[in-house]
Amino acid sequence: MRPKENEYAPYYHTYISKVPDGEVLTNLRHIHHETQELIANLPEKKGDYRYADGKWTVKEVLMHLIDTEQVMAYRALRVARNDKTPMPGFDQNLFAENIDVSGRTLKSLAEEYAITRDLTHVMFRHFPPEIFERMGTASDNPISVRGLAYIIMGHEIHHRKVLIEKYL
Repeated sequence: MRPKENEYAPYYHTYISKVPDGEVLTNLRHIHHETQELIANLPEKKGDYRYADGKWTVKEVLMHLIDTEQVMAYRALRVARNDKTPMPGFDQNLFAENIDVSGRTLKSLAEEYAITRDLTHVMFRHFPPEIFERMGTASDNPISVRGLAYIIMGHEIHHRKVLIEKYL
């Protein structure tokens, strides 16, 4: 079941709307498989490519996907455990400015992303169905565990599309 609009901040609708209908765990695997396939078919020299000044490189986009999934999965864990402490936002640009991926390979980033998704998938797999409806607060907005799962998937779909349209 898709998250209701009161389960996430309006900002995330763009991402959530990109997620196909279907079961959450199946979608998590399928969407990630498509991204991994895209990464696997990129030549290593594309890793440092940026399509315009000031834009992230392919490797920086991949690191952004990893960082964002880890933040959203952490939020999901806290909400699932019924932690009502409001969680602050995170500055994606600050994260990007403070990681140097120039010495990383696309393969190493793909591996880290696969491990990150495996951890996310296992966590969600072991949540009872009612946990997905549990609500918390992140970035001064209500958020559900289900909303966070959909944000992870929609965010990945969004950036995969950007990679295909702007980088390849």
